[in-house]
Amino acid sequence: MEVIEILREASNRIYENVKDLAGTEHAAGDFGRGAGGDISRNIDIVAEKTVLDYLKEINFECIVLGEECGRVELSDNSKGYVIMDAIDGSANAVRGVPFFCSSLAFATENKLSSITDGVITNLVNGEMYWASKNKGSFFNEQRIKVHDNDPIYKIVGINISGATEDLVRRFLPIFEKHNHLRHFGANALEMAFFARGLVDIFIDLRDKIRIQDIAAGYLIVKEAGGLLLDADLNPLDSDLSYETRVSFIAAANKKILDEIMSQIDQ
Repeated sequence: MEVIEILREASNRIYENVKDLAGTEHAAGDFGRGAGGDISRNIDIVAEKTVLDYLKEINFECIVLGEECGRVELSDNSKGYVIMDAIDGSANAVRGVPFFCSSLAFATENKLSSITDGVITNLVNGEMYWASKNKGSFFNEQRIKVHDNDPIYKIVGINISGATEDLVRRFLPIFEKHNHLRHFGANALEMAFFARGLVDIFIDLRDKIRIQDIAAGYLIVKEAGGLLLDADLNPLDSDLSYETRVSFIAAANKKILDEIMSQIDQ
């Protein structure tokens, strides 16, 4: 079985196991802090167990890097890394806000740039975004591209959750000039929306994003033709360490990148 099919099946199983859990009293609970640093909730634990059980069932030889479970070595002869954020947008999922997803990616080496396959599934409705390296990005079975024309409404995504006062101040010119700013609370799904052409640029300069949050989105955005850069406007790359935190900008093209970045106070 191809790696992308394994990730897609694992994602489908997550959806089946959590679709009726979100927003209920059974979604929450406090299981301590996971490997990524956040409080693990029951819905997170159910979703991760679903993936781990499936990978063991098919004897997929890999090292899992999970948001909650940490590093789990499923083989002494690993083919690579499954980078898993089984529930991205846990706060939304626990409260029942209909915007959360699963994010699964596969990397052959300990680098973001070595990712070969990625799947993001909208866990509210089962819609799936997926990509394999050099094969394009897809929404369900339809090929997708970033929005590369002049949009009717320019939609700018900015994540400022927990941002410093200084960073918020730098964004003030954008707040003043753009009427259509968005952040929905699940970076992976927002990257998928961007890849589908629903958002024109997405910015997160907080230096807080974990690799699990963006691994699948990294490939899906690139295969959809988007620019994916770090805070210094260099191509985004990093190791897969749990200590690593990144900032990133996903832009549909250089024109909108230059326009929006020129409005951020340095």
